Amino acid sequence: MSSIDSTIQRITTTGEGETCAPELADGPWTFDLALPSYGPGASMGDVIPTGAPRQGQLPLEYQKASNDDLNARIVAAKATLGDRAVILGHFYQRDEVVQHADFLGDSFQLANAAQTVPNAEAIIFCGVHFMAETADILARSDQAVILPNLAAGCSMADMADIDSVEECWEQLTEVYGTEPDANGRVPIIPVTYMNSSAALKGFCGRNGGIVCTSSNATTVLEWAYERGQRVLFFPDQHLGRNTAKKMGISTDLMPMWNPNKPLGGNDSETLTDAKVVLWHGFCSVHKRFNVGQIDKARADFPGVRVIVHPECPMPVVDAADEAGSTDYIQKAVAAATEPTTFAIGTEINMVNRLAAQYPQHHIFCLDPVVCPCSTMYRIHPGYLAWVLEGLVRGEVLNQITVDDDVAEPARLALERMLAAKPPAASTQA
Repeated sequence: MSSIDSTIQRITTTGEGETCAPELADGPWTFDLALPSYGPGASMGDVIPTGAPRQGQLPLEYQKASNDDLNARIVAAKATLGDRAVILGHFYQRDEVVQHADFLGDSFQLANAAQTVPNAEAIIFCGVHFMAETADILARSDQAVILPNLAAGCSMADMADIDSVEECWEQLTEVYGTEPDANGRVPIIPVTYMNSSAALKGFCGRNGGIVCTSSNATTVLEWAYERGQRVLFFPDQHLGRNTAKKMGISTDLMPMWNPNKPLGGNDSETLTDAKVVLWHGFCSVHKRFNVGQIDKARADFPGVRVIVHPECPMPVVDAADEAGSTDYIQKAVAAATEPTTFAIGTEINMVNRLAAQYPQHHIFCLDPVVCPCSTMYRIHPGYLAWVLEGLVRGEVLNQITVDDDVAEPARLALERMLAAKPPAASTQA
């Protein structure tokens, strides 16, 4: 049983806490043939789009194998493949997967890593679907990108689809026109968060826009304002709002765009005055954090250092001591020279890993309920062993490919993102 499953079993049986979904103790293959859903975890209440990728049934031998057996099979397959295969692992992955990763990082770091493995014939991305798409766009044409479980999507990414964004863009163009101002800045620049489909990255590439991550969001918005009068930011409203506010932009100039309403639920005057048009999307993990949790942490642990991810709602970011990307959080804990109590607002797998890595500190998650990212949970050592052993046999399983007509403009937007490096002295989002 994986570490996250063990934690849930301990919590369930000892009464030390609770879990948002007891089904998390089951193997993710339990949900492979169920009706389309994100599965148990923070995103289980979100509406999954029709036609979302589904994973076929994992062979029984991998379902029934022990953790020790799966670990041995993964190690053996990696040894056989050598440099022909590389494993990228996101910070939110469970420990049993992370231990096999050749590169561990946030989405920005892993996007860079995808370009630095010239000998690899296959890139196995232990993350979610949009990350694997990005790797395929940036990788060489002769490299295969593999997602161990096709059902590892992202509910936030699914909250903005290409048809809705194009309709939004058409309406905004009617309001703003297309002519640049006296300084040569166009009326609006599209910025998509990394947590979005390849189609939306391609949309940004075609329309003079760019991709951002939580690591470089400020740098990207600065890039956008050099070229445009305002920004359309999607799909995560909270990252857009928190980043723009940190840059000194008033929240009064950040109207929300609801794709189900004409003009996103706004009037023309509001949109004309806007500096950032925010899409109505969010991360279900980071939406769980609230100011009450921070107040309790401060009451229980005077002097606690509260760090949250900028995907959290604005009141949470405002109440915290610091906000930054997963890489920022990891580096902040690593840099602490004195024993410190940290209350962290991000995904539970990463928080638990930091607590284990730095026992000199007291590190805990602000959310007392164990509720991991539903779709990161879908990646399990069983699926990793399955795709690796497929490669050993010469079979490419679960390959992710992006069509050239989408990949070309998406690559342009991603290359702009990769060039927008945050200042070396800071990794804060």
